[in-house]
Amino acid sequence: MQLINRPGLEQVTEPSPSSVVLATRDLSKAYGRGKRRFEAVNQVSLTLHRGEVLAFLGPNGAGKTTTIKMISGLVRPDRGQVRVVGEDPHRSARALRNIGAVLEGNRNLYWRLTPEENLEYFGVLRQVPRKIAHRRGLELLARFGLEEKRRTPVQNLSRGMQQKVAIAVSLIHNPQLLLLDEPTLGLDVEASETVKTLVRQIAKEGRAILLTTHQLDVAEELSDRVAIIRRGRMITQQSTESLLREFSDSAYRLEVDGVPTETQRVAIARLGGHVDGQSITYAGTSEGLYALLAALQPLPLMSVQRDRADLTQVFLKLVQDNQEPTS
Repeated sequence: MQLINRPGLEQVTEPSPSSVVLATRDLSKAYGRGKRRFEAVNQVSLTLHRGEVLAFLGPNGAGKTTTIKMISGLVRPDRGQVRVVGEDPHRSARALRNIGAVLEGNRNLYWRLTPEENLEYFGVLRQVPRKIAHRRGLELLARFGLEEKRRTPVQNLSRGMQQKVAIAVSLIHNPQLLLLDEPTLGLDVEASETVKTLVRQIAKEGRAILLTTHQLDVAEELSDRVAIIRRGRMITQQSTESLLREFSDSAYRLEVDGVPTETQRVAIARLGGHVDGQSITYAGTSEGLYALLAALQPLPLMSVQRDRADLTQVFLKLVQDNQEPTS
């Protein structure tokens, strides 16, 4: 295995032949007894590779938090197993050192400490020698554009800066798995874009990222794959692109500058299109679309759009379709 240097970090392990960072198999956890017993998580299996962002989504109470607590070693599963870089976080301290977390609301920071102090403190807490933690902290602050704020108490920083400090703290011990909880919640547009750029950069370094968020547009933009859980059970796990494609229509909407003539309307109808003023709807193959475009000449073409589902639409449909019937 080859080790390579990264700016702002000590070393990152180059992907080995086995690129799996996180693997869970049939994770299950129940609470309560007798009639009050309920399955919070039921046979959840996840796989996450180096350089990959997996959006782990579900309604409130679906089992996301319990699953993440089992992954991070905070809750012991009743059944099933977790492996982080091949090791069990419930038995191996080394597995725990390969996990970093950014909690919603920046709960992994001490607000009265400065960014520099937070980084050094959490580095030492993660068993990084103090001098190395200090050096890494300064490198991370420089990388995230926070050098001038390194001695300002976190509570006096903007929300966006606080989030950048939280991400820096999660990286101080050089983990391979990063758990991100609502990384852009409450941020303005500029700060949100900055954080999303950082997430992409961190993934490109070879780290695996498990993202949980209710902002489905953010999940769609950042994720390589999507896993959706409902009532403790996985209902889908596949690439984001294939999931969206599966739920997208094969319809095109065209806008032209002018109204098609009667001859053009007839030709469009024969091709399977429908004219509504200056708008044309066409449900068919992409090859047939070229014939429709030819029929529209010489009208100027303003736009061509293919109907495409977004992750919000897909999520709602999957969750509603998998609702259990009420008794």
